Amino acid sequence: MSTKKILQHVDKDMTLLIKDLCVLIRQPSVSAKNQGIKKCASLVKNILKKSGINAEILSMKDYPPIVYGEVKSKKNPNKTLLFYNHYDVQPVDPIELWDEDPFSGKIKGNKIFGRGSSDDKGELITRIRAVTSFLKVTGDVPCNVKFVIEGEEETGSAHIEEYLKKYRKRFSCDGIIWEFGHVDSKNRPIIDLGMKGLLYVELSLRESDMDSHSSLAVLIKNPAWRLVEALKTLRDSSGKILIKDWYDEVLQLNKSDIKILKSLPFDEKEFKKEYGIREFLGKKTGLEIKKSLAGEPTCNIAGIVSGYYGEGAKTVLPAEARAKIDFRLVPNMSPKKQVMRLKRHLKAKGFGDIKIKVYHGEAAARTNPKHPFVSDVTLAARRSFGKYLLSVSSAGTGPMHAFTHILKAPAIAVGSTYVFSRIHSPNEFTRIDLLKKTTKCMCLILDNFASSN
Repeated sequence: MSTKKILQHVDKDMTLLIKDLCVLIRQPSVSAKNQGIKKCASLVKNILKKSGINAEILSMKDYPPIVYGEVKSKKNPNKTLLFYNHYDVQPVDPIELWDEDPFSGKIKGNKIFGRGSSDDKGELITRIRAVTSFLKVTGDVPCNVKFVIEGEEETGSAHIEEYLKKYRKRFSCDGIIWEFGHVDSKNRPIIDLGMKGLLYVELSLRESDMDSHSSLAVLIKNPAWRLVEALKTLRDSSGKILIKDWYDEVLQLNKSDIKILKSLPFDEKEFKKEYGIREFLGKKTGLEIKKSLAGEPTCNIAGIVSGYYGEGAKTVLPAEARAKIDFRLVPNMSPKKQVMRLKRHLKAKGFGDIKIKVYHGEAAARTNPKHPFVSDVTLAARRSFGKYLLSVSSAGTGPMHAFTHILKAPAIAVGSTYVFSRIHSPNEFTRIDLLKKTTKCMCLILDNFASSN
């Protein structure tokens, strides 16, 4: 059957899509604070069931639960598409910078505001409504459809690998649509074929039993100074990581990757304007920027704390200093191996007393651009949006490697998140017009995927 009626149903169904999304936004689900996680999981399960999708909650130990959904195809039971999403959101801080209640689901014209409106509740709803459209119009789906919706993506998906291993057979599939996808300022969906990995650590150093009067700085070592000195050894001013052997296993971009990157637009002026910056790190321009985003490891200070940082002055010599560091990894880099290199580096530089706490490690993943699944997605994006952009890899991180490695299926990111929608920031929003186009895109992906070899 033609997809025309399916797409028409999406148009008619937008009121319900918006309603369900607002309901989800109004339920806080901040994984970093364990706020509303179980309630939101239950809500997601109920929305799936209401939409005609079999759903249940999967639990392991005291981990945040996964919501699992499934619809079996009557006409094509031998092929399965899996949607991966998450129902947890980032904290709302700083609360004072929000124009509305972060969990209001406030609608203003073409925008819906609230934490999770884009990341990731908006994306989830488009996939649910796409499946519902097929069920309502045809009574069936083009292929088997599965949903894996987790509750700790925003804190690093620490336990998703355990879930994947335990439920490997239940989650088995032939292709994975990832949890997000950006749309650029010209309304072109950016289709990412991979994600970078991540190593997140905390470095800490204590030099005394208590904070001291700063006059004692002539006698007592300041841990903040030593930590800063240690941090300076990790990378240079251009961003190059100085840790020995750090780049040894880095998988270099090939000719096919470079070709894709060359065709990928990047508006340098608009980007600088949006973020209020004058120039890029290392004064990068043109292709250098795109190669860095897709295929270059990073070393970033995510936070640093020591001593007094409140209003006014306090002459204190701190006892302790801490810094949180995130390293983005590219294919072939092992988080465990990179931790060992970091430890060895600090010891060699005279900072062996600095403690290293590993929060999370995750390898990178990438789908071959020649895989047939890529055509299924790009053709759908072209029809729904009129145009699209193909990207070798997202600059961000998620547990894509765990999915592709354990489930042995390709993963592609495509979705509705406007690139300047302020995800992870105050006044996060999603655009209703992009939600509609993305829902149609998901319908077309299902249809293309079901009929392709």
